[in-house]
Amino acid sequence: MDQTIVVQFSLIAATIIACVAAACASFCDSRVAVRAIDGMTRQPELAGQLFTNMLVAIGLVESIPIIAVVIAIVLVFANPFLG
Repeated sequence: MDQTIVVQFSLIAATIIACVAAACASFCDSRVAVRAIDGMTRQPELAGQLFTNMLVAIGLVESIPIIAVVIAIVLVFANPFLG
């Protein structure tokens, strides 16, 4: 019975981790895009460089939820608390 409870809490924790990571990443992606578009409107001659920097920044922001989901999957399938 104890293993069932640990597995259930692991699934709940993994779900919460994935949802929070996705929500935070989408919020940060929108902030990066808004700042880049703001910079492009202020200095149109740098639009190409700003767009490239925006794509790199969004890629870096998106790596965080990917790592969080991997940790959540490890928490579910290779749970150290199951003995």
